Amino acid sequence: MNKSKYAIAMMACCIVAVAGCAGKTAGNSAQQTADEAKEITFDADSAYSFVARQCAFGERVPNTDAHSECGDWIASRLRQCGATVTEQRADLKAFDGTLLHARNIVGEFYPEKKRRVLLVAHWDCRPWADSDPNPDNRRKPVMGANDAASGVAVMLEVARLIQKADSLQMGVDFVCFDAEDWGVPQWSDNQDTNGDSWALGAQYWAENPHKPGYEARFGILLDMVGGTGARFYQEGFSKQYALNIVDKVWKAAEVAGYESLFPKAEGGYITDDHGPVNEKARIPTIDIIAYYPNCQQSSFGPTWHTVTDTMDNIDKNSLKAVGQTVIQVLFSEK
Repeated sequence: MNKSKYAIAMMACCIVAVAGCAGKTAGNSAQQTADEAKEITFDADSAYSFVARQCAFGERVPNTDAHSECGDWIASRLRQCGATVTEQRADLKAFDGTLLHARNIVGEFYPEKKRRVLLVAHWDCRPWADSDPNPDNRRKPVMGANDAASGVAVMLEVARLIQKADSLQMGVDFVCFDAEDWGVPQWSDNQDTNGDSWALGAQYWAENPHKPGYEARFGILLDMVGGTGARFYQEGFSKQYALNIVDKVWKAAEVAGYESLFPKAEGGYITDDHGPVNEKARIPTIDIIAYYPNCQQSSFGPTWHTVTDTMDNIDKNSLKAVGQTVIQVLFSEK
């Protein structure tokens, strides 16, 4: 055999072998990352305690002491988990002319990393239980155990796990939006044709991010993720703006073992904090939010905007399903 041809043939074989090994290694690496994510266990008991701690302050309605004290506690918890915490304070005018002393709380993990993921939830409470079956309750404030202390609680437990782990490949930013739930109540004569009376804190952040030119690969909103019997359908605006992220998250839920609680079915179009994040900040963001298609009172569940949104109706299984899914997403991301 011609030695030069033999050498060329051997080189070709080596290249093919190396390429084959490289491809196999990449595949194994992705699988290894997914497997490692499954080893990180979301503690539902811890998340449940974070819901209870927020409720212990009382109804966190803007411009109240309970709101101010709970905000201090959330910021402190994020710092304890190792986050770099900044706060956005702004006076935001509500639909009824009330000046809300709003406060968006931001916690950054690995701020030096350029590749970032955004996790958001609102932390304020609805001032009026305007969906309560009892008319006498419809001007009372809502405790907001599920809407939305549950979302903040899941984020705080994820933050605790990020502090303990060292395998996260990118930076993560937690934003607790304020003044989400001061939207026009059902008993009001005011009109809200475009939904702008809701998500005031998110609107402000989307126009004034905590860092100029802020970018993230994608975002995940956690809203009402702790209710009894909750299932999380694929919300319409999420699919419109970030279909690939919906697919990513629902696949993560399947890998984490919670496919039954994340059905691949439509969940309606919902006005929520992810709206301005998608439309104004241009960050593809989805909404993980409970959907109850067979609930007569509301598709958001029987406690939505009622005085029964309390700890009595928080389900650790719901917190676990959402929290473990978020962990699967974050620690599988490269």
